[in-house]
Amino acid sequence: MKALTANRLIDGEVVFWRAGQWIEQFPQAQFFADDDAAAEAALETGKAQPTIVVDAYLIDVVEAPGGYAPVSYRERLRALGPTNEPTHGKQAAGGAGVEAILAATGAARSTGRVDLIRRK
Repeated sequence: MKALTANRLIDGEVVFWRAGQWIEQFPQAQFFADDDAAAEAALETGKAQPTIVVDAYLIDVVEAPGGYAPVSYRERLRALGPTNEPTHGKQAAGGAGVEAILAATGAARSTGRVDLIRRK
């Protein structure tokens, strides 16, 4: 599964794609099958909105207990908002979607990070 994410230009907020618009909550994001052409179309639409969002890209998503969660730890942090305190950011809203992200286990490393480690 995949989801489209970006940062909103006006305030830097992490946003997710859903049915042609950007939303702030990951659990309400639109999820695409890995081979879904609609994911690439959404990505192209997101990249074509430089006055609304920056750095639009697809992230890997897996089914977690109670919903879906990003595969990588970095994307889980972005989906939860600031993690300095559980009463701040998107995690403060709570609910099944936030619980699913918090319950997700494992983390994928990016290829770039693995290559950087290998060079040392």
